[in-house]
Amino acid sequence: QVQLLEFGGGLVQAGDSLTLYCAASGRSLTAYRVAWFRQAPGKEREFVAFISWGGVTTLYKDSVNGRFNISRDNDKNTVYLQMNSLKFEDTAVYYCAAAPREKNNPDYYSSSWYDYWGQGTQVTVSR
Repeated sequence: QVQLLEFGGGLVQAGDSLTLYCAASGRSLTAYRVAWFRQAPGKEREFVAFISWGGVTTLYKDSVNGRFNISRDNDKNTVYLQMNSLKFEDTAVYYCAAAPREKNNPDYYSSSWYDYWGQGTQVTVSR
């Protein structure tokens, strides 16, 4: 069983950059696939990015592809989301989520597939 904590959110201007951190405890993060989701007021939680346990495979929501980069350092038990060229519409609470790497029938884009969640960190992009 793993516990996740997100850090790094804040208030920025459009065009700025932020790096979000997802720190794991209780078990090595190498045993998990990890994704970032976000939820804005009045909207459903949506997929942002995914990274495989070894970091070889990454997936992105179309609207952030080319601007965001997901990476991981398993030795530090941390997954990162580097966000560049931020837009007002990126404003949301960002969550990291994890699923055991042994879990079959993956649906990387669906929040219901993930078993563990962090508390969320607020990202606000001003107009």
